[in-house]
Amino acid sequence: MTFLTVPKKRRLLIISVLLCVFVPFGVGMATVTLGTMVPIIMIGLSLGSLYLVAVFKDSFIGVFSLLFLGFFSTLFARELVEIPLFAFDLLALLTFAVAIFQYKGRNLFAFTNDLTLLMGFWLIWSLLQVVNPEASFDGWIRELRLSAWLPLLLVVTGFLVFNKVKQLDLFFIMIIGFSTLAALNGIKQEHIGLSQGEQQFLVNGGAVTHLIFGKLRIFSFYNDAGQFGASQAHIGLMALILSFGPMVRWKRLLLILVAMLMLYGMLISGTRGSLFALLPGAAIAVALWKDMRFIIIGSIAIIGLFCFLKFTYIGNGNYAIYRLRSAVNPEDPSLNVRFETQRNLRVYLEGRPFGGGLGTIGFLGEKYNGDTYLSTFQPDSYWVKVWAMYGSVGFTLWFSMMSYILGRCCGIVWTTRDSGLKIKLMALTAGFGGLFICSYGNEVMNYEPSFVVMLMSWVFVFLGPKFDNDLELMKPGQIKNS
Repeated sequence: MTFLTVPKKRRLLIISVLLCVFVPFGVGMATVTLGTMVPIIMIGLSLGSLYLVAVFKDSFIGVFSLLFLGFFSTLFARELVEIPLFAFDLLALLTFAVAIFQYKGRNLFAFTNDLTLLMGFWLIWSLLQVVNPEASFDGWIRELRLSAWLPLLLVVTGFLVFNKVKQLDLFFIMIIGFSTLAALNGIKQEHIGLSQGEQQFLVNGGAVTHLIFGKLRIFSFYNDAGQFGASQAHIGLMALILSFGPMVRWKRLLLILVAMLMLYGMLISGTRGSLFALLPGAAIAVALWKDMRFIIIGSIAIIGLFCFLKFTYIGNGNYAIYRLRSAVNPEDPSLNVRFETQRNLRVYLEGRPFGGGLGTIGFLGEKYNGDTYLSTFQPDSYWVKVWAMYGSVGFTLWFSMMSYILGRCCGIVWTTRDSGLKIKLMALTAGFGGLFICSYGNEVMNYEPSFVVMLMSWVFVFLGPKFDNDLELMKPGQIKNS
């Protein structure tokens, strides 16, 4: 009797026993010969295989992983090991491939909606920038990644993966939970102290921008204090808006609590521009409420906060309030330095309607195009960065696209019938509006975690009409689709 004639179940048992005996033996021998990296690699391969199975079973796990990396990759880099940029890109491609495999032919809306078409147009426009003679290829390809390639990839992936209101709830739980952890870590930095990795960040150059007159600007586990403060304002505002939705009391109180934690995180970051993620976002939410009493009360609160900062000196003894107040001071030296930078750029770009090219300004400009005039500037603003790279023509197109997306989101919120869904979409829209305005003063919407949160927010809002119809069909007395 040969092995092939043995019954199938017995053959599988024999193979399993042999693997259980010889694989550990082989790993042990390889470890003795090659060192301890062998079992580490084997464990990594095993965990990677399990992760692949999980993603193929539910592609939302891939989106969750992208959000996780967006929030915590800098933490890993400071405290453990740096995660290479291509890891995020590979994960995004994997999630996209799984989504295509799972939903192929069943969701043409993912490729034909106006948001996807806009992102596709912007990618083509950015690809054409390769012929700009002032930018190197290395700088162009690196900037293309964040400016155009990943936005299109993540937007299409979102449309393919998101199909249930429950996923929107999970999205909120993740981003609010992660942001709350960031706020708590920021409070720890403020009142207890820094970890070894955080101390090293300051030693390696972070102290130049994060220690001002001996006062630490809190950055938590984000790339810098600017991103931390803006993100805290962005997601803190969303949590506060959500607390006005229909829900049980303990959830409302919890949302208010975490919103206050995040707004405190915004204050201790010392990021003046974060105020412009908060106030414009709140104004958008108030305008969309359709309740005159709330519009009046909300408008009074927003105007009152602005007047408190603009026309009083109350609380100036507190550094965080003093720093925030400087955001509404037109004589602030830092603001005037930025205006001077913009005046110099305007002269340079007058004869360059298509800009200086991708990757020619800021960090990538210094690294890949150090011999160009633009590389000597720090844009300190994503609007200015787009203007410098794409020129007045490209900036006009980009600004028109962002304005259209914001207007479209507002229109979707305005016509949403379900009250619970309306509040959720309103929170996402107000958050994006605030982030967009805030990016005039800082590079915010192009850095993690705001970058991924913003793109996923767009997708969920554009899916709002579908979710609204689904919820309408689930109401008592309505016929449910099978």
